[in-house]
Parts: sequence; structure tokens; C-alpha cells
Amino acid sequence: MDTEVRSSADRDRPPALDGRAGRSLSAVRQWWRGLGFWQELALLAVICCTVIALVSAFVAQPFLIPSGSMENTVRIGDRVLVDKLAYRFGGAPRRGDVVVFDGTGSFDFRTPPRQNPAAHLVREAFSLVGLANPDGTDYIKRVVGIGGDHVACCDRQGRITVNGHAVTEPYLYPGDTPSQVPFSILVPPGQLWVMGDHRSASSDSRAHLGDPGGGTVPVGKVIGRADWIVWPFDRAGSLRRPPAFDGVPAAPTASTTPAGGAHG
Repeated sequence: MDTEVRSSADRDRPPALDGRAGRSLSAVRQWWRGLGFWQELALLAVICCTVIALVSAFVAQPFLIPSGSMENTVRIGDRVLVDKLAYRFGGAPRRGDVVVFDGTGSFDFRTPPRQNPAAHLVREAFSLVGLANPDGTDYIKRVVGIGGDHVACCDRQGRITVNGHAVTEPYLYPGDTPSQVPFSILVPPGQLWVMGDHRSASSDSRAHLGDPGGGTVPVGKVIGRADWIVWPFDRAGSLRRPPAFDGVPAAPTASTTPAGGAHG
């Protein structure tokens, strides 16, 4: 009976590590115990930085705001947390979203200057954790029009219209008008029309009407959606999509307005 009890207990135990795995684990433990305090601290710091870098590269990344083009929604020196998964699983940018995108080929046509590889690597590492300005081709703007939309400015009350619907924009910088530049554009499929909240200080889609793409940004160039201000603490909070665009009708199936066309 005792033998049967012991055999049953043995069967309930998790399988022991085989000799090679056990020796490897033992060697790792012995190596870890042999580390000095500062060595252990440095190793933990490297592990933490690696985890943060991986999360920033693929999940959510803090961005340091370098300009006032989105004031007062976000200000110079703010750090916003950008959700890189927001549009990766069937989602798409919506009117009113604040997005960070790579402006290469739409907002920025400069040939990138040659950089010192080591300095570039350090800069990239610091930007991943929000301690350095983002790349010179990264921009933060608000989505005003999506593919198929007819976006124009302005109606008799000075408001931007999207598919004929006048949009009241409560997030605009105090004293700013929706736009001092008249325009009328049909946003091509797969593109976005984006504008800064500080319209008088923003070089946005309006400033690139004459460039390839007519000032629109490819959806594929969107890095992610800015969801939170995480620094400074007294301004921390969510960047919720405003209800300003809720009444905008679906994009028309056809329009006589030429893509990239502008008035005035």
C-alpha cells in the first residue's frame, strides 16, 4: 500500500528537468549569484530598457512635441503616448483623431542628411522613450478628412465643411480662424487630409496643396494615434476624439471637385 501511495504521489509531481536543462539553469543561477551589486543593477537596467524599447517599437511610443502647431491640445515639451496598434487590426483613422505620421513624400521631400551611425542610434533610442525630439519627418496633426471626403473652406460663417457639413471645431487655438487659406479638395482613397489645431502656426495639408499628393498623407504612413498626454503630470490626460465630426455624412460616391484642387 505504501508503495502504491508513493507511486501515485510521484506521478502527480511535475516532470524533473533533464540533465542538460538542469545543468544550464544551475549555471545561470550560479552566474547571477556571482554578479556584484553594480553589475546586477546594470544588467537589470539593460533588461528594462530592452523591454521598454520593444514596447515602444511595436505597441505604444511616447513622442516629444517639438512645436506649437497643435496648441492648445498639445504644447511644446509635452509627451504624448501614441498607440501603434490602433490601426493595425482592421481599424482606420477617423475624422477628429490626432495622429503621428511619417511625412516623407507628402510633407517632407528633402534628401535626408548623412548622419553619424552612432549618434543616430543614440537619438533613436532616446526618441523611443520620449527623451528626444522625434525624427524630422514625423508630424502630429488632426485628421479632418478621410479617403473620399470633400473638404472645403470656408462657408459663410467661416467654418470648414466636410461633405457639405459645416464643422464647428472647439479645439482650435483661441483667436484662430479655421483657415485663412481657401481650399477645396477631394481626398483620394487611402489618403488623409490633416490640419493642426493652431491653424495660424501650422504647416499642414494646406501648405502642401501644390506638392505631389495635394497635401494629403497616405494612411500607410500613419505611425499611430496619439491617445494620452503623459507629461507634464499637471496636463496628463486622454486625447479623446471630439464629437465635432459626428454629424458628417458619408463620403459621396462621386464628385466634380478634382483631387488636389484648390481655390484661391
